Amino acid sequence: MDAKPGLKFLSLLGILALLLSACIGPAAAPAPSTSASELTTDVKLVATEFKYDPAVVRVPAGKEITITLENKGAIEHDLHIPAFNVHLHANPGRTEKATFRADKPGTYDFECTIPGHKEAGMKGQLVVVGEGQVQAGPPPAAAGQPPAAGPVPPGTGYLPMPAVAPPVNRSEPALVRVELEAREVTAYLADGIAYTFWTYNGTVPGPMIRVRQGDTVELTLKNSPDSKVTHSIDLHAVTGPGGGAKVTQVAPGQSATFRFKALNPGVYVYHCATPMVAHHISSGMYGLIVVEPEGGLPKVDREFYVMQGDLYLAGGRDEKGLRSVSIEKLLDERPDYVVFNGRVGALTGENALKARVGETVRVFFGVGGPNLTSSFHVIGEIFDRVYPEGASEPIYNVQTTLVPAGGATIVEFKVDYPGTYILVDHSLGRLEKGAAAQLVVEGPADPAVFDVVKAGQGSGGH
Repeated sequence: MDAKPGLKFLSLLGILALLLSACIGPAAAPAPSTSASELTTDVKLVATEFKYDPAVVRVPAGKEITITLENKGAIEHDLHIPAFNVHLHANPGRTEKATFRADKPGTYDFECTIPGHKEAGMKGQLVVVGEGQVQAGPPPAAAGQPPAAGPVPPGTGYLPMPAVAPPVNRSEPALVRVELEAREVTAYLADGIAYTFWTYNGTVPGPMIRVRQGDTVELTLKNSPDSKVTHSIDLHAVTGPGGGAKVTQVAPGQSATFRFKALNPGVYVYHCATPMVAHHISSGMYGLIVVEPEGGLPKVDREFYVMQGDLYLAGGRDEKGLRSVSIEKLLDERPDYVVFNGRVGALTGENALKARVGETVRVFFGVGGPNLTSSFHVIGEIFDRVYPEGASEPIYNVQTTLVPAGGATIVEFKVDYPGTYILVDHSLGRLEKGAAAQLVVEGPADPAVFDVVKAGQGSGGH
């Protein structure tokens, strides 16, 4: 008989904690777990990934209470008790205190407000026990749910598109210095729908990093002072602890630097690896690093940089305004939007990819995810060469190629006929959620390649 769903979820959190320990370093062991504190005016809470110990705190009514939050985890945590206006924030290894008067008997919730932490289990209850009570009475009535959308800040626009990094064109290895900054930027995701993206250098995807096999890469990650949370980077091209994430858990206003050798050629995803990792990735913290082979990649006429991501919003899918993340949908893998390059229509119309008949095209395509696999396809074209999952050697004449979450590929083809070609995830329900881009090809038509004998009324599709 299967375990209860709650136990399954706790087991998954345990696995996650082990993975985080390997990725960003082990946390100090928490104090022995207890279900509830004794009745006290001197409360001590220990925060780790992702829990408080104890989770139930008992204090006497009418007394001045001192509460101490000790963070024994590997990342930042906080403690918010809305009923008594208590908010403590503690970086890893730090201890913070607050004093308040518990003047209202009852049961009150507390939580970690770092995005995703409450949903992962960081919540508890403060029980204020009145004189003569064995335990507090029923909890106060729950406040109404906040609206799913807020006002869009004045001046909100669209995120800029990242450029394709130029070919390396070097015959010898070199030291390459790369600097990225984590920035939290409010921008439009779709018409009338804004979202606070978490980005590298203000774009989704982040900048393409392009190096040569054998290069030594010195990467500096800064976190903007305006950020609200810690960010990091895990590069799949790195051989080392956490792909770099272990040493780049960077608090707002801080920075970290490490070096790695680009050992293997290919195209690799990089992403944030700060818990809740899926939340950081879904919010835009992903990009590609291309490691060219020693002889470089074959020359082509055009190169493009496209990445797919899935987003999960609180409330109805098309509700206008500034939207927030839905952790419930994220964990259930029910995205509201599946997009190329961070938003609906990012690579259409004036922003469409462009080429001319007879040119060769290369697309660096990756999937940030965090959840969905892409069935990448260009309607009306056949990939002459595909480097599956970013591999060094191509396969030939491919119609659709699978790209997993956290994976990437290179596709190459010659454009032989003018027209507008649609890039899609061929799980075509996602087309309605935004997964579409355009490649506009100009030039002379060759009827030997394609010729209209008689068009149908309302012809469409493939």
